[in-house]
Amino acid sequence: MAGISRCSGVSLLRAHSTTASPSRGVPASLWKLGKLNHVAIAVPDMEKATALYRDVLGAKVSDRVPLPEHGVYTVFVELGNTKLELLHPLGEKSPISGFLQKNKSGGLHHICIEVEDIDAAVADLKAKNIRTLSEEPRVGAHGKPVVFLHPKDCDGVLVELEEA
Repeated sequence: MAGISRCSGVSLLRAHSTTASPSRGVPASLWKLGKLNHVAIAVPDMEKATALYRDVLGAKVSDRVPLPEHGVYTVFVELGNTKLELLHPLGEKSPISGFLQKNKSGGLHHICIEVEDIDAAVADLKAKNIRTLSEEPRVGAHGKPVVFLHPKDCDGVLVELEEA
């Protein structure tokens, strides 16, 4: 076994296995945790952050896209094996505004991991007492269903699951 992490009392096995531990009795392939889709960074100045990745570091970056239903503007920075998502507040009730009030220069906001079946993942995680920040998955920046897991249940990390 490569290692074990704890997420609110739930063992997460880091191994190349398609079955869960015998004590759980549920095959991991039921909803299958996939690859890292992106790492999201809240930024106080979207133009400055975009210029850093595009002009200084030479990365390919997307256009700025407003997502009013999530209260953010997004820019995706393409990397060889994943992406960075730059987040900036959109509107008065943006969750990024509160984050930036506490972290004036910005910083890591969340990680996004792909799953094959988001509904099965949500049901299984709720049965294991992992809270979600919304009752149902919503459409995310890639036009696919997403759900956020409560950071207090995941070692202080805000985890987004996105259906692959």
